[in-house]
Amino acid sequence: MSQKNRRVVLALIMLVTGFIVTFSYQYASAKRNIPQAKEGLSQWKKENKLRTQLLEQQRMNHHLWQEIQQKREKVNEIENKLANRKQITYNLVEELKKFRSVLGKESVEGPGIVVTLSDSEYIPDGANPNNYIVHEQHVRSVVYELLVTGAEAVAINGQRISNFSYIKCVGPVIKVDGHKYPAPFVISAIGAPEKMYKSLLLPGNTVDRLVNQNIDVKVEKKQHLVIPPYYAQKGR
Repeated sequence: MSQKNRRVVLALIMLVTGFIVTFSYQYASAKRNIPQAKEGLSQWKKENKLRTQLLEQQRMNHHLWQEIQQKREKVNEIENKLANRKQITYNLVEELKKFRSVLGKESVEGPGIVVTLSDSEYIPDGANPNNYIVHEQHVRSVVYELLVTGAEAVAINGQRISNFSYIKCVGPVIKVDGHKYPAPFVISAIGAPEKMYKSLLLPGNTVDRLVNQNIDVKVEKKQHLVIPPYYAQKGR
């Protein structure tokens, strides 16, 4: 073999050897990187799965939050309706109490005035005793004055009177709706104490007329009175 041919063969052998070595190296490197690639792919899948789950959870949370808001609105609506009904019921109860008080079906309490009418303690010799005792017209005059002045409720000796009440003399006693009461006659009225007091004591008004008719009169302002419910008429 000539020198030239030997060089060609040697070059070819070296080329093939280099190719084999390079291929072996790349193959070995690729084989070493396969586990890393698989590990990276697995990690990516895990992260992607967690990301997907997180997004799904956020979506569910948002949906639940919307439901909660809707429930709250319904609860608020129901509470408002109940509050309105409660207020309406309260107003109706208060109105009913007022009507029952006006009709005398409920006891009434508050500030007011007390007027006591007593027979005269002094009767001149030879005078008619009938002219020195309290009669039904005397009691009526006080009751009418109190009602005109704005009394909310009036009672005579604890007996509540109404628009249909009657007062009648029977000897030394007075009958109020059929119930008998002796003197002194205590007339209680709930209302504005100062207003009723001044009205009764106006010069020439009720108290002056009663005194001129020989009736002992005592007028007192009270901060708290209780007038019981109206009793049924007992008969005339």
